[in-house]
Amino acid sequence: MTAYLWNPPAVQSLPVYGEEKRLPINRLFFVGRNYHAHAVEMGRPVDKSVERPFYFTKAPQTLLDSGATMTYPPETANFHFEMELVVAIGAPAFRVSQEDAHKAIYGYACGLDMTRRDLQLVARDKGRPWDLGKDIEQGSVCSEIVPMPGVVIDSGEIALEVNGQTQQKSDVNKLIWNVREIIADLSLFYHLQPGDLIYTGTPEGVGPVLAGDKITGHVAGVGEIALTIGAAE
Repeated sequence: MTAYLWNPPAVQSLPVYGEEKRLPINRLFFVGRNYHAHAVEMGRPVDKSVERPFYFTKAPQTLLDSGATMTYPPETANFHFEMELVVAIGAPAFRVSQEDAHKAIYGYACGLDMTRRDLQLVARDKGRPWDLGKDIEQGSVCSEIVPMPGVVIDSGEIALEVNGQTQQKSDVNKLIWNVREIIADLSLFYHLQPGDLIYTGTPEGVGPVLAGDKITGHVAGVGEIALTIGAAE
């Protein structure tokens, strides 16, 4: 038995629809600018013919279950929501082809990539890492995982509301790089493992929230997500 100076962090996990057991989380990957309209609203249009997907990561400790209340984070005055389809990896995958990418899929969830937009844009414009803008405590919100082994979702409405008002509404078929392409490309850089989550990108309409705001969202055929923004510390 290994002895530690203090208790190590608990394993991060998510509930699974129809299962008593929870899904243990390994890593959190995020695809940047993966809907054309969102890329345009961020001032960085994407030309798929000459570009590849790009990614950033967040610590698994940033994970927060749907339905929770998160503290408005410190050192930001422009805190944004980003609604996303999340892919849960269920089998090892390294250098897989697009044709075989579906074999790595365990299921799907709805996700929120919460962002300190002011800090992200400063970092972006200075050519610095995005960590302070993206890797936010409680900033990776996720619904329960819906098991769909081997299923590739390539269409379906994705939408988000703040206090009942629609802010984002699009379709997964507008992804610049689709689910197969993302898994295949990411597997060139990483040995993907069961428990890895891939947030596939957000459509246009991102915007700020304040303490007291209630966020709800859904992806057709997958489920719903909810988050309340609490007061700052």
